[in-house]
Amino acid sequence: MKVIAMIPARYSASRFPGKLMKDLGGKTVILRTYEAALNTNLFDEVYVVTDSDIIKESITNANGNVIMSKKEHECGSDRIAEAVEFLDADIVINVQGDEPFIDKLSLEKLVDVFKKDLKKEIDLASLKVEITNKEDIENPNNVKVITDVNNLAIYFSRSVIPYHRDKNINVKYYKHKGVYAFRKQALLDFYNTPMTPLEASEKIEAIRYQEMGKKIKMVETSVEAVGIDTPEDLEKAKKYLNL
Repeated sequence: MKVIAMIPARYSASRFPGKLMKDLGGKTVILRTYEAALNTNLFDEVYVVTDSDIIKESITNANGNVIMSKKEHECGSDRIAEAVEFLDADIVINVQGDEPFIDKLSLEKLVDVFKKDLKKEIDLASLKVEITNKEDIENPNNVKVITDVNNLAIYFSRSVIPYHRDKNINVKYYKHKGVYAFRKQALLDFYNTPMTPLEASEKIEAIRYQEMGKKIKMVETSVEAVGIDTPEDLEKAKKYLNL
């Protein structure tokens, strides 16, 4: 089973333009993420997928692997699918370009899903983390996920799911972390399927896979990623790096 990591990397970002090229301890954010993915030793190959010549140069100057996007894309899955179409791979892991402190254990759990799936019934695997703070649960920027008894995703939403009607019942809430592991064919099927109505409404790409009938295995983790979405996050990352 050949496992590769793909790091989608756009230069523009609405909340923090050019964040992937910001300095983080003497290296760009995207280069630190690339090197962190390599250092997990989980992947046969690691690639950065970008539409930016500046990002490409940052990686190639460090002798890294870069694939340039040829089209404009709505989401990370589309960008990765275009890049992997002609690559030799069985499983593709989507690593977030703005998360340079990679949680190796969680990624290992995602890879293990497919190692154990001898009948090849699982199309995707992804991560969830329990949230207990009321503000986090109600925040529409936090995508929530509910699963069945086998930890297969039932639905993703920016709304509060499940609705806690009976207060005598203990309910747990889980936030979806946008780290995916795909079977290559599932990724290509997604790429060749137009955006679906529920996906368009919620702006959550995982829903398209569900509307296509793909099985998504959710893996629980307790690790919250140190992502870089704002200048304040970058300063926190610099402090984290020095610990």
